[in-house]
Amino acid sequence: MIQIDNITKVFQDPKTEVLDRINLHIKEGEFISIFGPNGCGKTTLLYIIAGVVAPTQGSVLINDSHPRKSDVGFIFQNYSEALFPWRSVIKNVEFGMETRNIDKRKRRKIAESLLKKTNLFKYKDRYIYQLSGGMKQLTAICRALAYNPGVLLLDEPFSSLDYSIARKMEMELLRIWEETKKTTILVSHNADEAVLLADRVIVLSERPARIKGIVDVELPRPRNLDMLFSREFFETRNKVLRLFGR
Repeated sequence: MIQIDNITKVFQDPKTEVLDRINLHIKEGEFISIFGPNGCGKTTLLYIIAGVVAPTQGSVLINDSHPRKSDVGFIFQNYSEALFPWRSVIKNVEFGMETRNIDKRKRRKIAESLLKKTNLFKYKDRYIYQLSGGMKQLTAICRALAYNPGVLLLDEPFSSLDYSIARKMEMELLRIWEETKKTTILVSHNADEAVLLADRVIVLSERPARIKGIVDVELPRPRNLDMLFSREFFETRNKVLRLFGR
């Protein structure tokens, strides 16, 4: 579904090479984790896939076409960058559909359905400041899914949450993915998270980032937190960390 061919990115002033000849093909419905050191260019790669940043060299195709913003749902590391404090939860979820001129009755039905699936429906009329961190991030996920993008991109979405809430959110994301089978790309700096969620983990080098290796994750689905203590999980995580250099 997604073809990433020979992607190189160089920022100017000062000249900084961030990505160096990244090649990756992702199948429809696949869950991919991108794992690598801080500052290596993981987020830049997401922005290029989203069509927000142009590569210096190479190309990205989604279903044989250049990416458009309408192709992807983007979930930021910091939910405050995506959610509007002056809007209620349900109005935040409806926002992307409003910008696409989707009928008011239809967008309300879609938003309510997503909020029910994520157990947020009873909070639909609350404002963002009235929510916990996990609830805010679930609202951001609902908004990204509401206009039915083909690809879901997540930039370290749970890194600001405490351990127990982050694990709960990972399970919620997996449940949503099992229902929707959206092609999903997650940037993570947490090896446990990267392995637990993904079909494949793409390990990047220091900047300029190259692909050091790809680890297939063969844990059965559906997954649960008990798998964090399984032999198969430890072996897979160790493969990722060896590639990473730890």
